[in-house]
Amino acid sequence: MKKPELELDASGFVLLADYVPSIVQEIRYYTTYNFIGERIDGYEEPIALCTLECARALKVVANELAVQGFRLKIFDAYRPTTAVKHFMLWGIEDSDQRMKEFFYPNIDKTDTFKLGYIASQSSHSRGSTVDLTLLDMTTGREVDMGSPFDLFDEVSHPDYEGEAVTKEQCRMRTLLAHAMERGGFVPMVNEWWHFTLADEPYPDTYFSFPVAMDSIRA
Repeated sequence: MKKPELELDASGFVLLADYVPSIVQEIRYYTTYNFIGERIDGYEEPIALCTLECARALKVVANELAVQGFRLKIFDAYRPTTAVKHFMLWGIEDSDQRMKEFFYPNIDKTDTFKLGYIASQSSHSRGSTVDLTLLDMTTGREVDMGSPFDLFDEVSHPDYEGEAVTKEQCRMRTLLAHAMERGGFVPMVNEWWHFTLADEPYPDTYFSFPVAMDSIRA
């Protein structure tokens, strides 16, 4: 039997919910509510996949946050390169801007590249990057972080200090970031929700298998 190309080999990946059962999943790129406005290529099921190492690290983070009254809510984890290509083609060739008012109201669509919100290669495709937030266990609601997931705007920068983000919202961003950092993750400079495992197992490999149960349990 021919050995599959590494980019298609999902043997080092797991279903995140198997390791962090308390995690709330809202996989945005499986839905139409994202900055493009349609389901993204490669997202065949609304599940979060990631490397085993990433899942184990998130379990530690989730346990710490549970003591403080919070659960993790995840928007995206492993992202196939087919999805990144979809992003790129939308940014370069597609004139559609139907979701502009929700996700990039203050910048031109073409600026999503130079400002670092969309890249030709995504750390998500290496399997150890996640986009997530906090859910308050008392209210059952998502914590207000001052800007929604995937808002391409400077207000989404973790270190934003303008009036648009309150002290409490800033405190919640810091709480999430510190918990993730203690768990071994590194934050991104322009997205408060984005974290990459510092010791990621595949730092140079960008995977292309689809987000689907069959990918990891074939």
